[in-house]
Amino acid sequence: MSTLDKYFLGSAERMLPRLIEVRRHLHRYPELSEQEHATMLYLSQWLEELGIKHQKGVAGTGIVARIEGEKKGNSCVALRADMDALPIEEKNETDYVSLNPGVMHACGHDAHMASLLGAMMILQENRHAFGGTIKCIFQPSEEKYPGGAIRMIGEGVLKDPEPAAIFGQHVYPDLPAGKVGFKTGKYMASTDEIYITVKGKGGHAASPHQNVDPIVIGSEIILALQQVVSRRANPTMPTVLSFGRFMAQGRTNIIPEEARLEGTLRTFDEQWRAEAHSLIQQIATGIASAHGASIDVFIDRGYPFVFNDEALTQRAMNVARRLLGSENVLELDLRMTAEDFAYYGQYVPACFYRLGTALPFREFTPLHSAQFDIDESALLTGSSLMALLAVEELNFRSSVE
Repeated sequence: MSTLDKYFLGSAERMLPRLIEVRRHLHRYPELSEQEHATMLYLSQWLEELGIKHQKGVAGTGIVARIEGEKKGNSCVALRADMDALPIEEKNETDYVSLNPGVMHACGHDAHMASLLGAMMILQENRHAFGGTIKCIFQPSEEKYPGGAIRMIGEGVLKDPEPAAIFGQHVYPDLPAGKVGFKTGKYMASTDEIYITVKGKGGHAASPHQNVDPIVIGSEIILALQQVVSRRANPTMPTVLSFGRFMAQGRTNIIPEEARLEGTLRTFDEQWRAEAHSLIQQIATGIASAHGASIDVFIDRGYPFVFNDEALTQRAMNVARRLLGSENVLELDLRMTAEDFAYYGQYVPACFYRLGTALPFREFTPLHSAQFDIDESALLTGSSLMALLAVEELNFRSSVE
């Protein structure tokens, strides 16, 4: 551990009570995607107090701030945290439980914002330790497609100056606080939403020969589409095709006019992704036609897969090992979940890693659950590591310029 490591870690320890205060405030007042107005104003007030220049209202409710180092350097590194909450009624019993009915920070974005703010506090105090620019991005609407990342990029968040690299972190209830996880290369899947409407001919359930049953046809389509993965996907290419909704408003003695199916496709290859879209369309249309039904198939193309630049991620892992100890830095497996952080990686080298937040002495609660909470000591790791990654990457860039 270097002198800088010790100082950053010490600064984070000193700031931890303030970061817990920030995180709990944000947890009490969560806001849904594209509605993060109070969240934006709260963060802006903190940045004003810290004397950090920033722009509000980017992509609606986002913030972009800049911290300039005092050393010589022309490079830029970006740090990103997402802001939005989920439409979930919280079931925890804490003094910081959500006060907004039906809305909850069940994915840890409150911790992401608090960690980035903590990193900014450290960086603002230590501008003498680096040269160049650290661009800090508070991004809205990660949970709602098309996502805030692509909108922020469209509004120039990756320009003037263009970052040489970007880092993002996400809470991870699978690991205890003090540990982090990384994965080089492909890490998180692309995600597409599938909407299929089967239009048949409704009538009395006792006279099926007079009807075109969309429920039976929809069932056959779901079963047939499983072969897209089991028989058409390369076995070495992780792919998931799942249907979570099947809606048909009939009754015990009524065959309805139509049935609606909704699902998701996730994978890690753009060519195969496009081919799978075509197969879904062909198979579903063919089955409906064979049974005398008509069909609408709409595939809403979502986030691309997350790709962690290998050289950047290896450097980040080395920094994390130095700061936290090798035993606290793990290599992770592929995940079929998705993240709009993926868009940043299509423009600049990116590294998206995991921050251990598991609560000790409590049963595991997954992300997006009504009981989700974190070990707040993780904010110590989240803020110090994020700040150090930015500084060390700037120092690396300066050394190769």
